[in-house]
Order: sequence, then C-alpha cells, then structure tokens
Amino acid sequence: MAFCAQIALLAQNKVAAPSTRRPAASVPFVGCKSDGQTGPADAPTGTNKSVSIDRDAAKELAYYESAVGFGVLAPRGWHCLGNYGSGGASLFASPEPIYSPDWRSGPAVELAGWNGGTSGRFEVAQIIARVFPAHKPFADAVIADFPGLLPSRFPYGPYPADKLTYKSKTVVEYRTPAQADGLGTHSSLKKNASPIVGAALLTGPTPDLLLLSVRLPPDLSRLAASIVRQGELDAASSAQK
Repeated sequence: MAFCAQIALLAQNKVAAPSTRRPAASVPFVGCKSDGQTGPADAPTGTNKSVSIDRDAAKELAYYESAVGFGVLAPRGWHCLGNYGSGGASLFASPEPIYSPDWRSGPAVELAGWNGGTSGRFEVAQIIARVFPAHKPFADAVIADFPGLLPSRFPYGPYPADKLTYKSKTVVEYRTPAQADGLGTHSSLKKNASPIVGAALLTGPTPDLLLLSVRLPPDLSRLAASIVRQGELDAASSAQK
C-alpha cells in the first residue's frame, strides 16, 4: 500500500509544538483495521504507547492507530477504524461500531488528514479560509485554478459559533458548541446536544491539514484536553524525525 506512506507524511511536517511537556505516562496500544482506495488493511500491532499527559487521564485512555500511520488517544474499550483515499485519510474511534447508524451523532474521536497536493486540496482550502488567514493565498489559488467551483463553498472567516484559540499561525484549537455547525462538524461528526473540541493543524510547505475532533460522554469530558494535547505533540514530534 504505497499510498499509505504518502498519507503518513501528513503528520510528518513542521507544526508548532506545545511549550511544555508532562512526564511520560503509558497507555495501551490498539491497532485499527483500515479500508479505502486500494482495499482493506489489517490492524497494525504495537506495544504500550508513551504519552505526555496526566497520569490519571492516561489510566482511562488508549492509543488507537491505523495501518496508514494515523494515531490518536481515545477512551479505552472503544471501536476504531481507519479510512483512506486519494486525498487523505481518517481514523475514527467510538463506543459504537464505526459506520453503525448512530456513531456519527454520538461520542467519538476523529483524526482526519488531507494532502494539499492532491484532491485533498479542497478540504485544506476550506479550513484555511475559515481559520488560517495567513495562508489565504492557498485557498485563493485553489478557487482560481478550478473556476467551476462555487466561491460559496469556501466562505472566509470562522464559523459563527466556534470559539478559537490560536497557538500559532498553523495551529488553532477550537470548541464547537452543542447543536452548532463548526470545525467539529466539518468532517464526519454530526451536531448533537454535546460540544466538540479539537485542533486544526497545517503541516509542511504544501500545506497539508490535520483536523482532530473530540466529543466525549459527559462523564469522560475531562479527558478531552489530554487527547487534544497529545494530538498536537504527536504532530510536532513527527516533524522532528
């Protein structure tokens, strides 16, 4: 699966690292099956994952990873599945079986990545238009290169309900409120009575995009900050390899 190596590069370019690290904790590794453009892929195998989050939070989390090289923290005991195509890849974790009727409307963690040099450029341009004004020329170029696209597909400016916290010109954390459209519902998750938190990260010169979306049950909501933090650290660490 040569394409898998290409998708893995989405997380291997420069992003801004969080300013401090906590002492490492260990969480179980969970391999996730994948399916996509060239067919199914078996779940990878691995050992416990070292993460830089609070040790109490680590006791309730596991590290889920797909064959295309995506990995993300999520509550232990959840289902997971990777998906990939010509423009990018995603990894989903949910207490419900992935692609069951209700998983998109319930608790879930999604890490989605799009390659700005492929058909994924349209998703990258949409998020840039929303939250990365310093990279507006990329979105402008995508629209100019494809005159058949409706400019209304690329609205400039944040989703009205989203709360944004900028970490750098290429990293922004967000909170999409309950029953609202925003970055949290941009990819696969549907709005419901709970908020979605996460981060959008531009990587590399193309640029490419990573979008992390986290919606947890109320009794586990305290874990969301650790999941987002580790996602940012993973992207920064991959850039240094």
